[in-house]
Amino acid sequence: MFYAIVGEDRPQSLDDRLAARPAHVERLQALQDEGRLLLAGPFPAIDSPDPGPAGFSGSLIVAEFASLEAATSWADADPYVAAGVYQSVTVKPFKKVLPA
Repeated sequence: MFYAIVGEDRPQSLDDRLAARPAHVERLQALQDEGRLLLAGPFPAIDSPDPGPAGFSGSLIVAEFASLEAATSWADADPYVAAGVYQSVTVKPFKKVLPA
């Protein structure tokens, strides 16, 4: 089943986000290589694809996991969590409807 993982960044976390990004992307790449990643990306803090110093307000990952517990465990081990980028993380089951 798919699960949506929404990480909400803490204020002033851009430097920590940039430092932890390579390890974060490596884990996402592993999901993609396994055919389990539906989509992933950050939420720009302003209405721009490149928010510059405004940074990001969080991230969304939608990926396939065996269970909610497995998705939560994976999310808890994210480098952004370890670096203190995320102030909160929500994991919910996700039902993909479109595109079919």
